[in-house]
Amino acid sequence: MRELIEQHCGVRLAVRTMSTYLARWDFAAQKPLRPAYEQSPKAVLRWLRQDYPVIMVQARRHKGTIVWEDETGLRSDDGRGRSFAPRGRTPVVRPSHKRAELRLISAVTNKGELRWMVLEGAVKAPSLIRFLGRLIQEARGKVFLIWDNLPVHRAQAVRDWLAARTEQIEVFSLPSYSPELNPNEGLNADLKHAVTRKPPARSKPALKRVIISHMRRLAKSPSRIRSYFGHPSFRYAA
Repeated sequence: MRELIEQHCGVRLAVRTMSTYLARWDFAAQKPLRPAYEQSPKAVLRWLRQDYPVIMVQARRHKGTIVWEDETGLRSDDGRGRSFAPRGRTPVVRPSHKRAELRLISAVTNKGELRWMVLEGAVKAPSLIRFLGRLIQEARGKVFLIWDNLPVHRAQAVRDWLAARTEQIEVFSLPSYSPELNPNEGLNADLKHAVTRKPPARSKPALKRVIISHMRRLAKSPSRIRSYFGHPSFRYAA
């Protein structure tokens, strides 16, 4: 801020003086949002003002459902979370360094519906198609699916599968590098927070049990799924 004032006003202020001015202007130190440098602000604005409103109109016209899809990964050696110990003594947690890793595909709606599937390996076209098949089978009306630009979403097998089912499902891509526009990110954060609060999983079956247990609880709590859409970044989709 001091450099900005010097560039625009030609006045160089002391650091202490700058702190006084910032407090007077009601500025406070905060953790910043970190949108990707590659993100296009124009594309984001177009999505919010034009693209998504059109999708909503189409969904209402067809009496369909807007569904937000995403993938995430979970590891047994995830180091997030805190623990307690006497002051001056660092708590010790002993995770297994034989890393276990799983993937999750999930889909949410602003009405609190949740669909999910745990995968033991990377998300590839066959597993994604299997998930989409379950999604349209259980949906009421046409599915209007919104997802990101993950390469598997553009796989030829996936595109062919979707092209043969245009009456049942239609997909739309979010602007590139814009996870903050996808309410499903709220689910990902919820799940990872829950997993890291548990004792460290020391095997893939143990990690899988923790994930499945939490996802089953979420599936029985539509209000919790709806709460993700109350976050300022996702409120536009509520």
